[in-house]
Amino acid sequence: MNRFQQEVEATVDALLLQQVILYPTDTVWGLGCDAEAPKAVKQLYQLKGREAGKPSIVLVADWAMLQRYTTDVPDELEAMLAADTRPTTYILPASRALAPDLVGPDGTVGLRLPKDEFCHKLVRRLAHGLVSTSANKAGEPTPAVYSEVDPAIVRGVDHVVTWRQDDDTRVAPSRVVRLGEGGKLEVVRE
Repeated sequence: MNRFQQEVEATVDALLLQQVILYPTDTVWGLGCDAEAPKAVKQLYQLKGREAGKPSIVLVADWAMLQRYTTDVPDELEAMLAADTRPTTYILPASRALAPDLVGPDGTVGLRLPKDEFCHKLVRRLAHGLVSTSANKAGEPTPAVYSEVDPAIVRGVDHVVTWRQDDDTRVAPSRVVRLGEGGKLEVVRE
């Protein structure tokens, strides 16, 4: 088994134990856990110092998984997902399959289908959504690369991914699209 696959397997093992991970997302370094594990989500929020009611993004592996986490799938969404050329988060009405703390006060959740191979393999192997929130304390700068992650965050997680720790590539934040009036998708952040 190669190093990439070993890293995926070790990380999925930690997620199956409802642990919090530090990992390279498709945009920045993030904190993650199983999106269907309320205890793990609470632990992640405590580490981050994030207030209740402030939702996080959930990475999904495919169209079927996205549908599991929303109660309303706009007609044009599947075509938009296929055409996405950069990370795009879709804010949609949340289903009950998610840990409650991931749902915003307005009943929505941010869902993203990562094109990054590592993130995609993690979510596919986990077979649940993967929480994706920046690996910083609330109000602190977002770490674009591993060297910017606060050592307190590194010590506070259960599992630290070693994949891409030496990668200094910086990626723009995800585009954000929200389900608006009349069931149409509207760009909130380009």
